[in-house]
Amino acid sequence: MKRILVTSALPYINGVKHLGNLIGSQLPSDVYARFMRSLGFDVLFICATDEHGTPAELAAKNKGIPVEDFCQEMWLMQKKIADDFNISFDHFGRSSSKQNYELTQHFALKLWENNFIEEVEESQVYSLDDKRFLPDRYITGKCPACGYEKARGDQCENCTKQLDPTDLIDPESTISGSKLLEIRQTRHLFLKQSLLKNKLEKWINTKEKWPTLTKSIAKKWLNTKEGLKDRSITRDLSWGVPVKKYGAFWPGFEEKVFYVWFDAPIAYIAATREWSDSKHDPDSWKTWWLNGEGAENVFYVQFMAKDNIPFHTISFPATIFGAEENWKLVDFIKGFNWLLYEGGKFSTSENRGIFMDKALDIYPADYWRWWLLSNAPESSDTDFTWASFQSTVNKDLADVLGNFISRVSSFSVSKFGQKIPSKGKYGQLEIETIEKIDLHYKCLKDLMESIEIRKSCSELRTIWVIGNEYLQRAAPWSVFKETPEKSQMIIRFALNLIYFYSLISEPFIPESCEKIQKHFQFNKMKTLPQNLDSFVDALNDTHEISKPSIFFQKISDEEVFDYQMEFSGN
Repeated sequence: MKRILVTSALPYINGVKHLGNLIGSQLPSDVYARFMRSLGFDVLFICATDEHGTPAELAAKNKGIPVEDFCQEMWLMQKKIADDFNISFDHFGRSSSKQNYELTQHFALKLWENNFIEEVEESQVYSLDDKRFLPDRYITGKCPACGYEKARGDQCENCTKQLDPTDLIDPESTISGSKLLEIRQTRHLFLKQSLLKNKLEKWINTKEKWPTLTKSIAKKWLNTKEGLKDRSITRDLSWGVPVKKYGAFWPGFEEKVFYVWFDAPIAYIAATREWSDSKHDPDSWKTWWLNGEGAENVFYVQFMAKDNIPFHTISFPATIFGAEENWKLVDFIKGFNWLLYEGGKFSTSENRGIFMDKALDIYPADYWRWWLLSNAPESSDTDFTWASFQSTVNKDLADVLGNFISRVSSFSVSKFGQKIPSKGKYGQLEIETIEKIDLHYKCLKDLMESIEIRKSCSELRTIWVIGNEYLQRAAPWSVFKETPEKSQMIIRFALNLIYFYSLISEPFIPESCEKIQKHFQFNKMKTLPQNLDSFVDALNDTHEISKPSIFFQKISDEEVFDYQMEFSGN
């Protein structure tokens, strides 16, 4: 398939995200989107802010501004941070867009017409001190399944068990901390997921190539003792998508909105529609999302942390199935485990851990990108430590890639001036090096197509190492004394390797690769070379090398100590 749709889980609007949020969705989806573009695929990379729900309301109230203004402000901030990390979204939209309002109401109507929605009177927690019904995410207590003390009213993030607020042991309001809670009756719309279990199960069983993490969580939700539960899709809130059908308020639901986890996944489609509208091509979004309009030829990949997996493997597909229209279903879901910080959790309130804005104040985006990608929490949780960060940046970027570039360019300028050496035919050592790199290059491409992030980084680092090994064996500084022309050939070959490295490394460390290409006046290429053998003579003596520079400054022990203290928490 030549067309790939990539979506990153929607970051919530309530503030700056930490590094765990970055590696949990935005960063791996970016490296995948970039790499697939470089292989010649037509890629559309979509994300948006998740703006509805109580947290946005409360944050706006604390700032003393309307919630719409707060969300606009936070959207601008999150977009800027994503841009600064060089996340290459084709469109970064908003779940509060008119497109999402329309589509969310459309899906609810279709589900209602197809008898997959019913009105249910249910018992819900009401806070006497807060004078309001509490959304399930604003009630915390002990999980009845695993005993985790801070389980939310919809799901325990420790064991991922799906919960109702009334399941919690010793619950309290997360708004005020009040335990003066009582159960009151209210009416809500429920998506009858139970009627769709067989269809969901059959569909999930076809996804043999899904990661173990993704499939195991999906099956866990499907095969609970209670069976797949019907889920409420409305909430007693004022901020969100109004509950309407046929253009009018749903009778009895005038003071309610659609539940954020019902409208948020639909925002993937809505954000694509925003992108389409911004291009003044209002129907092009359909070619990505509607089978029969072109979406049947699209490979759709979602990226997210493991707490989002149930909603994307069960709830959103249930919405798609229940609508009984020709919507595109996801083909591959890449889930990630948690990123820990020095053995514990990131915490905004305790000032513990690195958040995305602070990270960029300290080191270049590519330092963070490389460490996070090469340590991506794919098979298990990953622990960020300053010692590991320092070691990875210094060894991989400075000592391997940076050192190779510096040694080659310094020698070339000092011995041959600013022109690329043009003399000498490649010998056996160069042929062997080409063959060795090509094997790993093929593996890198295969791994990236399989979305194996850590293994891809390992292959890329191996390709960098081969360049250093070649330079040591070829020893142009020794050869120069006796055979200057052979030394020129070695350097020309090594400079072509640098060019090659700047292209294949761009999805991982894009800012650094752009600097390398500018420094050496390398031409940019839209697609990656098929192999190294056809590329090693891409440079000629019309290219010039400017004065060598250090591309990757090392991180000192003193810096590590200072930052460990600064971000260790209150």
